[in-house]
Amino acid sequence: MTLPEHESIRTGFSVDSLTHAILDNLFYVQGRFPEVATAQDWYLAVAYTVRDRLLKRWVKSAQHYKDQGSRTVAYLSAEFLIGPQLANNLFNLGMYDHMSQAVARLCAAHASCPSLAALFEQEPEPGLGNGGLGRLAACYMDSLATLRIPAIGYGIRYEFGIFDQEIRDGWQVEVGDNWLSGGNPWELGRQKLSFDVPLGGHVEGYRDDAGEHRRWVPDHVIRGVAYDTPISGYGVDTVNLLRLWKSEAPQSFDFAAFNTGDYWRAVEEKVVSETVSKVLYPNDEPEVGKRLRLTQQFFFVSCSLQDMIRLHRQRESTLDGFHEKFAAQLNDTHPALAIPELMRLLIDVHHLDWDRAWHITRHTFAYTNHTLLPEALEVWPLALFEALLPRHLEIIYEINARFLDEVRLHFRETEDGHIRRMSLIGEEGGKSVRMANLACVGSFAINGVAELHTELLKTALLRDFHEMWPDKIHNITNGVTPRRFLLQSNPNIALLMRDHIGCEWAHELAALNRLGDFAGDSAFQVGWRETKQAAKQRFADAVRQRLGVVIDPETLFDVQAKRIHEYKRPHLNLLHVISLYNRLKDNPNLDMVPRTVIFAGKAAPGYRMAKLIIKLIHSVAETIDRDPDVRERLKVVFFPNFNVKTAQLIYPAADLSEQISTAGKEASGTGNMKFAMNGALTIGTLDGANVEIRREVGEENFFLFGLTETEVVARQAAGYVPRHYYDANPELRAAIDLIAGGYFSHGDHDLFRPLVDELLGRDRYLLLADYADYLDVQASVDLAYRDREHWTRMSILNTARMGYFSSDRSIRDYNRDIWRAPPVDWGR
Repeated sequence: MTLPEHESIRTGFSVDSLTHAILDNLFYVQGRFPEVATAQDWYLAVAYTVRDRLLKRWVKSAQHYKDQGSRTVAYLSAEFLIGPQLANNLFNLGMYDHMSQAVARLCAAHASCPSLAALFEQEPEPGLGNGGLGRLAACYMDSLATLRIPAIGYGIRYEFGIFDQEIRDGWQVEVGDNWLSGGNPWELGRQKLSFDVPLGGHVEGYRDDAGEHRRWVPDHVIRGVAYDTPISGYGVDTVNLLRLWKSEAPQSFDFAAFNTGDYWRAVEEKVVSETVSKVLYPNDEPEVGKRLRLTQQFFFVSCSLQDMIRLHRQRESTLDGFHEKFAAQLNDTHPALAIPELMRLLIDVHHLDWDRAWHITRHTFAYTNHTLLPEALEVWPLALFEALLPRHLEIIYEINARFLDEVRLHFRETEDGHIRRMSLIGEEGGKSVRMANLACVGSFAINGVAELHTELLKTALLRDFHEMWPDKIHNITNGVTPRRFLLQSNPNIALLMRDHIGCEWAHELAALNRLGDFAGDSAFQVGWRETKQAAKQRFADAVRQRLGVVIDPETLFDVQAKRIHEYKRPHLNLLHVISLYNRLKDNPNLDMVPRTVIFAGKAAPGYRMAKLIIKLIHSVAETIDRDPDVRERLKVVFFPNFNVKTAQLIYPAADLSEQISTAGKEASGTGNMKFAMNGALTIGTLDGANVEIRREVGEENFFLFGLTETEVVARQAAGYVPRHYYDANPELRAAIDLIAGGYFSHGDHDLFRPLVDELLGRDRYLLLADYADYLDVQASVDLAYRDREHWTRMSILNTARMGYFSSDRSIRDYNRDIWRAPPVDWGR
């Protein structure tokens, strides 16, 4: 694949040198010779070869940052869904073609050596994220390096990442994702770089010559050990750092306990301590799950801040300029404990007074809000918080007391209203610590992630804080990296674009706009359709291989791929499918474009309704497959275990992108951007970044339906009664009655009753209100798809006008408005 390469970083990438390096790594690192090497051995040898070339740039980048005292972005995130690294680094370093030739040469010489494509498949998915939040963090790390902005990503090295999703009898079953079982060639363990993290215990006062102080006396200590992964930029020498923390016990084996025969106690501390970084997001319904999740959040921010202080003091003797060295971005509320933890470190460990410590803290952190759902804003029960972090609760109480004095002065209130809503301590349903409020008070900047989202933060969710600090909330619309989700995911379209507009778009996505000149060119349209057809065939092959299901690439691929949640409304999509099914049964001669409706996404382990929706998807699919009257014209497929690898198959294959969340519920979304970037047309509401996507691609190239956010609020305020829609619309009633009557559950009327009862009794996300409009617009989709030339033109224009949605643009916005970290170009 001849794609853009950069002379500045190609030195040492000859085919000969790479071939020899692979064999050296196979022999000297793994102790294997080609005749007995497995596919895993070859993958590791190739990965180590690439990593060796990364490390040179990484060391030089780090040395330059240290020597220059470069202002650095510390991106604190509980998730980094970085995806497979081999192909990503080959593209970024400009060595894809050279490595492809080197591996081909080895394949010719050694029968055991797999192709490069097979090696890509050999690489496991790093299970370090749950969905959009973690994927966004990974995109931003890619862009920070590409834009030469000094940065460290801080998070947790989960041993078992987001679960592998298996489907058994239509139900989601969670299976442990032991992604580290074969080793991780991209990371470097730093056993000597570790920090102790205290937990529990009590706080006591003491006095010395400097006055009165508070001392935390913990009853348990765990140790965080650093594991470093180099993050390469595209076409530049800069390599930044992702530093993840693994939890260990300070003392892993108690010989005294062992010698007395207490074998469990001999290893108990090791087992308990290692649990902290064992699994991504434990089920936090039970109390023990809440405690573990809170522990995880504190563990990684404490390690990260101690490391940042260590780095700062390599050049500076005091911490007065800490906030000038680091801009720390809180990726949602999960890292918000960094605010009281930095205060504790500055006051209790480094003996700064409160005012100096608070000045540094408030000028260090910035907070990104990622949700408009009030129930999704993290709160922690006060009793749990006090038991685990007693010193931090004291600090939060003091922050709150001082902050509420400011609130009283600003709003001239004494008791209720702003004080109750803005307090860091919630009183409703038992006392709790409000992490979003803490993040707002302890940060110098707040940002939303789409224009609509930011406006709703200002006018609704964070209205009080906006009234108090009108310049504090910014909008920075999310973006995605075109290197991962276009260059790697869709190589055929990348090559087609290279031949017509060059390769500049890979690092300056606005250059895609030149594609607009070819939107009406018949020859280019033929090439465009061929690339789309190739992507659809590739996905169809994967479906057949994994599921044993045959889907027709000639049908319209209608795709909804995202986390399964009620507000994202996959069941609205299903109601449309069932309505199409009914139409075909009523009229076998119905003139309808054959359609394959594809779902993908995971439900949270404790989210029963989302799991029930997955079951319904499979039940509808099974019924359609058994019906010879329908199955040749309508098909439903659920592609399991949605992750970065499967996403790279799905996004290029989609004809239609379902972005159908209730208006005002989705903060931004990034899947909408990835689909449109790959030429899928969007059917969606005016929610999240859909608003901006529609504006950029053109209203005529976007299938809009549904209530606006304002209309949603008004409809609910007026007393929304979903059953009125059910009674008034025969087609809707027929679809719901099939579900309720057991048609898709072998006569079981109770299986889907919770879902039906929710729709008819409350319908919190207004599916029934949007149903009729959704079906009308889906009919417009059907009509538009029949005109292949017109559809192709719209597809090309969607890709051409997606330049705004690059994560590079997002990072430039963050750096201009919030971080102000000068890019560093240190050269070779």
